[in-house]
Amino acid sequence: MKPLKTMSTFFCLTLVAAAFSPMAKADVTWDRRTEITFKTPVEIPAVHQPGWQVLPPGTYVFKVMKAETSRDVVQIFSKDERIVYATILAIPNYRLKATGKTVFTFRERPAGQPEAIRAWFYPHQEWGHEFVYAKTAATEIARITKEPVLELPATIKEEAAKPEEPQVVTELERAPIRAVEPTGKEVEIAQVVTPPPAETLLAQAAPAPAAEPTLPKTASPLPAIALIGLLALGGALVLRRLEMHRS
Repeated sequence: MKPLKTMSTFFCLTLVAAAFSPMAKADVTWDRRTEITFKTPVEIPAVHQPGWQVLPPGTYVFKVMKAETSRDVVQIFSKDERIVYATILAIPNYRLKATGKTVFTFRERPAGQPEAIRAWFYPHQEWGHEFVYAKTAATEIARITKEPVLELPATIKEEAAKPEEPQVVTELERAPIRAVEPTGKEVEIAQVVTPPPAETLLAQAAPAPAAEPTLPKTASPLPAIALIGLLALGGALVLRRLEMHRS
């Protein structure tokens, strides 16, 4: 009799625990959404809204719009994400050790000039985004910092009333990318960034797994809990009858 009684108790407790266990929450990070507050002005690459080559101090949101194996398209939004200040091109840049927090790197500039944003690394990711500047800005930054800088061709339009327009994104995706040395000489981009390992590229290129169907956010868990409760009660009654029959 004791084994059946023990089984009945275990059966009920298991279902009750399942009914009240917290629902799993999906951690959506595919767009690498990052909210960042700059305390000083920051220079950004093209393509940006007219007059927004330098971001004033404030809070902004960075998102990856498109991520490919060889280049990424990143957008910079206002804090409420209603305004797109810039749509810029980036190249995957690999770091040997990931950190648990967001990291932005900058290129030093002369006193009185805003720092130029260089790269953005998302938490726990070895590879990040090395930003590409328009030719004129890249040449100037390379000369001042004494380091090669990624550049877009001179034909790229640096400003756009709506940087999020599809034609802007298409132009950035197709534009050839080089690097410019402090001397003004163009070199291969491999002299500026460390490419991701082959396995990282393959993982990026692999199709994402299909999302499992989930209940709408407004759906209440009460009906499911009630159903599980009924099942628990039914199971307990069946086991109780078996006990009585054996006795």
